[in-house]
Amino acid sequence: MNIYVSNLSFNVTDEDLQDYFAEYGEVSSAKVIMDKFTGKSRGFAFVEMPDDAAAQKAIQELDGASVDGRTIGVSVAKPREDRGGNGGNKGGGSFQRRNNNYSNSRY
Repeated sequence: MNIYVSNLSFNVTDEDLQDYFAEYGEVSSAKVIMDKFTGKSRGFAFVEMPDDAAAQKAIQELDGASVDGRTIGVSVAKPREDRGGNGGNKGGGSFQRRNNNYSNSRY
């Protein structure tokens, strides 16, 4: 089962996450999501546990728990395709360039 963990302290590492969930059963993977530009934690993670019963117990007991001074949220991760939208532009605005007499003129 794939588990989504939110509101993590920026100090929590993959290893910390693995340890928190290992109390409930085998952990296949634990990955804190990092910002690709800054290299810092984005404050959420995904944990995979092969035993659904152990994963459900971990979700029930860790959801709302205090970890490193923050109350975390723990739930079943939704598949990517169920997150809504098609990944395209959801806004309706448009960009217009101002017609400026000075933009391409020489003095």
